[in-house]
Amino acid sequence: MRWKRMETGKGAAPKYLCTYYDIVDYLNISSHNKLHTYILPKINLEPVEVTLDFMLVAILSVVEKLQTVSFYFVLNLEWQNPFATWDPLDFCNISEIILPMDTYWSPPIFILERVNGQDPDLNYMVLTHNGSFNSTRPFQVTLTCSLIILKFPFDTQTCNLSIASFLYPVTDFVMKTRRSPAEIMKDSQSFFLTDGEWKFTNLSIIEYTEIMDDKGFSVVTYLISMERRPTLYILNLILPTCALYLLDMAVLFGPSSLEEKINFQIAIILGSSMLAVILNNSLPTSSNKPPIIVVFFLGTFLLMIMAVLDTFFLLYQQRKSLRLDKILRGFQQDPQELPKRPPGNLAKGGPQLLHLPKKAQGQGQPTKHLWQLQELDPFLPVLEKVLLYSHLFLSLFFFTVISVKWSS
Repeated sequence: MRWKRMETGKGAAPKYLCTYYDIVDYLNISSHNKLHTYILPKINLEPVEVTLDFMLVAILSVVEKLQTVSFYFVLNLEWQNPFATWDPLDFCNISEIILPMDTYWSPPIFILERVNGQDPDLNYMVLTHNGSFNSTRPFQVTLTCSLIILKFPFDTQTCNLSIASFLYPVTDFVMKTRRSPAEIMKDSQSFFLTDGEWKFTNLSIIEYTEIMDDKGFSVVTYLISMERRPTLYILNLILPTCALYLLDMAVLFGPSSLEEKINFQIAIILGSSMLAVILNNSLPTSSNKPPIIVVFFLGTFLLMIMAVLDTFFLLYQQRKSLRLDKILRGFQQDPQELPKRPPGNLAKGGPQLLHLPKKAQGQGQPTKHLWQLQELDPFLPVLEKVLLYSHLFLSLFFFTVISVKWSS
């Protein structure tokens, strides 16, 4: 080990360079101008290579209506600067020093999808004796993301986080990743802080060159995949809707009168409309295709409306049959065929018609009107069964299609 010693004069103790201030003086940091901060540290034809390392810490929020997602992550940058080196043997084996970010040049990177966020307060970097800079900074950013909610709430989203620098072309500045996606995924899951609606499921990395104005610029894109936990939406939206529809079917097949069925069915439709309002507050206002859950709610609502219309139709047929029944009964009571009271009874009660007993009415040849009434009675039960079972089969077909679309 050799330490650099400075003579301070006759009779004075020698001064050894064993402090960080000595390194700062040696690098001439305190007196050099800002050109070291702005100029790319390149001494040959090789580009400056910046190594990236990424770790996702939390998924803070996902807003479907605004098509935005908020992440909290840590980004580590490492690069070489040949103009900032020293020999540790000359400074008591001091091999690294912590400096502010504005002391030397640092990579001017930004996030392409960023729409909002907080700049990190940790504006320091570590400088080692061989000119290697290392900067680790936390970021809380809100990114724009194309959220495809076709299978909501059983959806999986993939959002891009692209890190780029369009100041230097690839001939001067190149970005590369340090670790594989599997290693980053493992560390991110071990440090993941949130356990909310979204679950971090996968990470992939794309390194490519973006061409702009006939120049190539280095871009690194992290593709973050996340899966929604659907339990809350199942309990708050899907199960209550299915329960209301089962109740509607029970009322439709129940023994109540048609008037009571209509009252129950309208009340159930009003309840399902309240669930539709809750769903409307969660979904974006525009989409290329309607989400499956919207088709589910709309189809369930239309099936309930169809059940009410079926009940109204049966009630109309029943009232029509009752009116026809009264007309036919009026034709059956023909005054010419009924016997009159003896003349001796006319003084007491006046002229009155004598109704035949049921046995007397059944004797002899039956009238044509009675035969028509007996043919009309079985029509309503048959019509009711046809409508009810048609509605049941249509409902089973609809829910089967929705289940297949959600699971595909």
